[in-house]
Amino acid sequence: MKLQLALDLVDIPGAKALIEEVEQFIDVVEIGTPVVINEGLRAVKEVKEAFPNLDVLADLKIMDAAGYEVMKASEAGADIITILGVAEDASIKGAVEEAKKQGKKILVDMISVKDIATRAKELDEFGVDYICVHTGYDLQAVGQNSFEDLRTIKSVVKNAKTAVAGGIKLDTLPEVIAANPDLVIVGGGITGQDDKKAVAAKMQELIKQG
Repeated sequence: MKLQLALDLVDIPGAKALIEEVEQFIDVVEIGTPVVINEGLRAVKEVKEAFPNLDVLADLKIMDAAGYEVMKASEAGADIITILGVAEDASIKGAVEEAKKQGKKILVDMISVKDIATRAKELDEFGVDYICVHTGYDLQAVGQNSFEDLRTIKSVVKNAKTAVAGGIKLDTLPEVIAANPDLVIVGGGITGQDDKKAVAAKMQELIKQG
């Protein structure tokens, strides 16, 4: 089980400062969609150059032109690139094909997928690396979480690893760990805390025990 830090509301210097604070306690750093929109893939490139020991995920949420976008993110230094589960099969297959060519990984974000079990099974067959259940900001606001979806995905996939994202905090982490994902994605649960280093350290400790 690995810990991924999601950075959504920062610029490049802010991202670097945040990562520096918690670097020793995280495994993957996510350059979130808002950062990519604001700063471009330069953010991925600069973070990867500054922190070569960390895996960098580019949260592009690809919907179309997948092969090209995966290629561009790979060139910028991304180790993992995201595509949406609701994208066309051809797009997802194109993303997987390009990622394999580049030696990178594809994470599928299941945000707004209706039939989780069927789609997860299909995605697994397409050869994606991670399938991520994601409670988006708008659903978190009404108190939803994705542990049930995670259990559903784990019951149908044979090869893909699982990830979980959306509103995870230190006090809800034990419940997440109990669901046993391969990747735990935390944003504000770390970045919104006063002592980010202490929270990240505690989270990594719990994950290692899990």
